Amino acid sequence: MILYHGSYIEIKHPDLQHSRANVDFGRGFYTTPIYEQAEKWCGKFIRRGNSGVITEYEFDDASLAELKVLKFDAYSEDWLDFIMVCRNGKDASEYDVVIGGVANDKVFNTVELFFDGLIDKTEAIKRLRYEKPNLQVCLRTDKAITLLKFKRSVKL
Repeated sequence: MILYHGSYIEIKHPDLQHSRANVDFGRGFYTTPIYEQAEKWCGKFIRRGNSGVITEYEFDDASLAELKVLKFDAYSEDWLDFIMVCRNGKDASEYDVVIGGVANDKVFNTVELFFDGLIDKTEAIKRLRYEKPNLQVCLRTDKAITLLKFKRSVKL
C-alpha cells in the first residue's frame, strides 16, 4: 500500500525521536493512505509560512502479519477509549501499528466535555467524526518504521 506523510520537510528516513506524545494513537510516525488527507496535514505548516511537503512511502501490507496491529474499522467506544488513554499520556500498549479514523479539529473541546461528564460516549464519537473519509496509520515502533520504503516527495 502507498502511505503519505504531510509535513514541512521531506522525510526520507522517519524516526520516533521527532514524534509527539499525547496524540490520537500515541507516540509514532503518522501516515495516511489518502493523499488529500496528507495535503490537509500540510495546511498547518503552510498557514505558518512554511512549505508543505508530502512524502510518499511504499508499505508492504503482508508485513502487517509480522506486527502487533490494532485496527479500528469504525468510530466506536473502543476507538474513543484508546484515544483518551493516548491523549492523556497513559498508553502502555505495545502495538507496532495503530490504524483508524482521525479525530477532528474539535477534539479538545469534545474531550473536555466528555471528561467533565457533560456528554456521553455516543455524543463524543458523533462530534469527533469527519464528514469526509479519513484514515491514519500510526507506526509506533522502529520495527514498523523500517518497513516503510521512501518513494518520493512533493512540495506544495
